[in-house]
Amino acid sequence: MQDISSRLEQELNSPRMRTRRKFRALKDTVAQRAIALGGWSVIVAITLIFFYLLYEVMPLFKSASIKQESSFVLQQPAGASTVLTMFTEEQNEVAALLTDSGELLFINALNGAPLSQQQIALDGAHISSFKIKTPGDDTLLLGLNNGKVVAVATTFKVQFDADGQRLGVTPNVVQLFNGQSIQLDPEHRALHYVTEQSSAEGKLLAGLVGDGQVVMTLLRQRTNPITGKVQESLEPINFASNTAYQRILIAPDHHYMFALRNNGRLDVYDTRNLNEIELLHTLPLVEPGQQVTQMIFQLAQQSLLVGDSQGQITQYFMVRDAHNQQQLTKIRTLQLGDAPIEILEAEQRRKGFVAIDSNGRVGVFNTTAEKKAIDEPLLQGKPLLAALAPRASMLLVQDGQGTFQRYAIDNPHPETSLKSLWGKVWYEGYSEPEYTWQSSSASNEFEPKFSLTPLAFGTLKAAFYAMLLSVPLAVCGAMYTAYFMAPAVRRKIKPVIELMEALPTVILGFFAGLFLAPFMETHLPGVFAVLLIIPLGIVSFAFAWAQLPARIRDLVPEGWHVVILIPLVVALGGLSFSLSQPLELAFFNGDMRNWLSNDLGIDFDQRNAMVVGFAMGFGVIPTIYSIAEDALFGVPKSLSHGSLALGATPWQTLVKVVLPTASPGIFSAVMIGMGRAVGETMIVLMATGNTPIMNANIFEGMRTLAANIAVEMGESALGSSHYRILFLAALVLFLFTFVVNTLADLVRQRLRKKYSTL
Repeated sequence: MQDISSRLEQELNSPRMRTRRKFRALKDTVAQRAIALGGWSVIVAITLIFFYLLYEVMPLFKSASIKQESSFVLQQPAGASTVLTMFTEEQNEVAALLTDSGELLFINALNGAPLSQQQIALDGAHISSFKIKTPGDDTLLLGLNNGKVVAVATTFKVQFDADGQRLGVTPNVVQLFNGQSIQLDPEHRALHYVTEQSSAEGKLLAGLVGDGQVVMTLLRQRTNPITGKVQESLEPINFASNTAYQRILIAPDHHYMFALRNNGRLDVYDTRNLNEIELLHTLPLVEPGQQVTQMIFQLAQQSLLVGDSQGQITQYFMVRDAHNQQQLTKIRTLQLGDAPIEILEAEQRRKGFVAIDSNGRVGVFNTTAEKKAIDEPLLQGKPLLAALAPRASMLLVQDGQGTFQRYAIDNPHPETSLKSLWGKVWYEGYSEPEYTWQSSSASNEFEPKFSLTPLAFGTLKAAFYAMLLSVPLAVCGAMYTAYFMAPAVRRKIKPVIELMEALPTVILGFFAGLFLAPFMETHLPGVFAVLLIIPLGIVSFAFAWAQLPARIRDLVPEGWHVVILIPLVVALGGLSFSLSQPLELAFFNGDMRNWLSNDLGIDFDQRNAMVVGFAMGFGVIPTIYSIAEDALFGVPKSLSHGSLALGATPWQTLVKVVLPTASPGIFSAVMIGMGRAVGETMIVLMATGNTPIMNANIFEGMRTLAANIAVEMGESALGSSHYRILFLAALVLFLFTFVVNTLADLVRQRLRKKYSTL
């Protein structure tokens, strides 16, 4: 024995064995460090993804800022004239000033240096009123003291030399109405207020004369098809009301006219038929004792912005009421301060505006987000004039001393707030506040709607219906495969099901959208019959099988019953769809879809949540099945054998012993499957109508966060609000997955600890 021990010791301590042990230790160290490096790499990669998403999202919630860039006084002789109004072009280089003598002065918007001037022909009259250029309208309308109106259109063009070098911005002034003035008031009274609106019929001109009487005329404009000249004709409009007004605004296509009384009440007229102008209703804009100080249109001229003597700015627009009648409705109120609002300037490309009160306090607001982005006391005292640049990046203000102050505004994402992203918002044209995602339109006056709520809801809806199908089938299939199926059959079935996971989801989406959706639409009764007939058929077959003599049942070896069940399920499925048409004729008058829509009032889309449930459930089943089956099969056989030895039935052993022991793994399988369903893109994209709606109806589609990112990321402008909100959607998905997986791991650990003593 001593010789044997001595030889073994010598063999173990031989140079060859020592070399092998050193090499093995080196391999263990390398493997350990490689695995650690891989794990840390995953953690670092996920962390970097999180911080990159955060980096792209944070500018959405960055505070806006305003700072003074310059200050100047108009040079003589321009300084000798009174400036009535001013406006700027989108490059923020040139400002246009209209003086009381009818001159349009173009100056450098940074230092006030004169550039050029243009005299507007006034036919010896004087300017008594003017209509400020509104968003989307370049017309400057002037009312004269002889009852006439003159209109000019001012455009700005960037000039380049022959070498392509930028020369600057050149203004161009064109006098409208064929260079003539239009007699608006037949009695030649001075126009104290003037406005206009274009329509298919022509241009509707309106003004206030005397103590506030309305005068109107329609300027019809027709183009001669032969000469190409524009022929104009005037049609005076009889406005029967004798009510005195201080302001009037006309909606696009002259559908409505809003007339403000001196007492702060607003009359709303239906002016679609100019021969029969009808007063629709009257509503108070301010409380008794207060005054309306400003009233302007917002972008698209659908909303009224009303400033009052209490520092409030209120938004109104037409809303269809319960009687299907249009009613001017108060939507929201924003507060600047306590002083009267002196100036309101609407943005030309967004639903924002600038308000300045009599104390020189400046506020920048966005109505959709109900957000006050900027609130700064910039001026000393009451402002005289203000002009907001078309891109809302520059504000030019004339203070009470006649000095012009130029301010730079940095407010790139005013339409984003927690309310606009997650809450109900009342948009123009809607009858009530809603959750809406609609990021683009063919119209420049469109208001983007960025509510993530319907997208998050659609994500959960799609995942819910997918899990509703996949979890029972996958878990029950895993239970049968791991515990009841013969090993020889298991070795063939399990790889086949796991191979399904390699099927590209784009193929599943393509199949679901082009075949499954129309098939399910035409076989709706059969789809629901499958859910009833197959379970009942399997239970009935099992009961009948149990009644057969033992010698017949023994013909099928233990664990091979799946060989019988597969053709049975196929046969029951075929029977269900063969009964689809008879069931539809018997119970639904031959058209189940029409019965759902007309009799039950349930909307039906061909590509709906039910299609997604079947297609995405089919895609998730292999993931849940594989992990759950491994967990069940990994339960020590000693536990199940001990339970059987103590007299428990196989089913009791499965429920009381195997399932609790494998529950952490099963729970992990379900959570991983849910993560797969939440993040799925192509199936949802191709198998649904891709409509972002808030509806749990199984017969309607949805849009998920992942699908929305895939559809719209290529269309979004780099750095825009739309672009960053898509990154916010990705961040929401990331955080949702992270939180769910963290909670799932905590639950799994508790389950493992609870059942570790079995």
